[in-house]
Amino acid sequence: MSKPVPSEIADDDIHEWISFEHRGETYTFDLTWLLSNWNCIYGNGCLGIGETAAPEAHLGCCSHGAHFVDKSDRARVRDAAARLRADEWQFKAVAEELGGPIQKVDGDWMTRVHEGACIFLNRPDHPEGPGCAFHNSAISRGESYLDWKPSVCWQVPIRLDFHTDDNDYTTNILREWKRRDWGDGGADFHWWCTEDPRAFTATKPVYVGSREEIVALVGEEVYDHLVELIAQRPTEVLVPHPSLRRRLASD
Repeated sequence: MSKPVPSEIADDDIHEWISFEHRGETYTFDLTWLLSNWNCIYGNGCLGIGETAAPEAHLGCCSHGAHFVDKSDRARVRDAAARLRADEWQFKAVAEELGGPIQKVDGDWMTRVHEGACIFLNRPDHPEGPGCAFHNSAISRGESYLDWKPSVCWQVPIRLDFHTDDNDYTTNILREWKRRDWGDGGADFHWWCTEDPRAFTATKPVYVGSREEIVALVGEEVYDHLVELIAQRPTEVLVPHPSLRRRLASD
């Protein structure tokens, strides 16, 4: 598979949006994204974001490690790492030998990269199989992986942007996380899941399947109002996701 062209705002990148006021702020949602049937296909055909397609490596989008949004995010992950057992985390001993699983790179704190991916990512030769040690351990203990993983890891590919205008009025924008949102590094990704129809296979729309993540970002009241407004919409005005429109156009 050839290296894809970096995402840009193209003429066919048409999305439908919905917006409402709540407690003195505006919330705007990308309905085309939220009503799509995208889902994470890690372990089920995900090509990874490395230089070439490598679904057998099961690296997902963990190739470069995870940056932290703030000090509290970093502290929470450090505490979660201390809870991981050796049988849950393949590189626990390695992390200790290297001085810890978190390091500072070019002034930014991030999870350490080991053998081509985040040190918290268990590889295919792990007895329990590949996958994020945080994610799998939280689920096995009956806890939410949102409380274990770095914030960026559970948010992607959902993105919440904030915009404050000249009058200090805030607009919150919840949308699809596009390749360009990674900055210059996104252009180096071999593959990005929201650009490929193979990731649009869920039986539930994103706003249902990713309910926990969306509530964590905007709150329960805002989410419930969003669901009410979606239920009131006529289904025939649905705008398909651009990735699906391109597939239909090529068929």
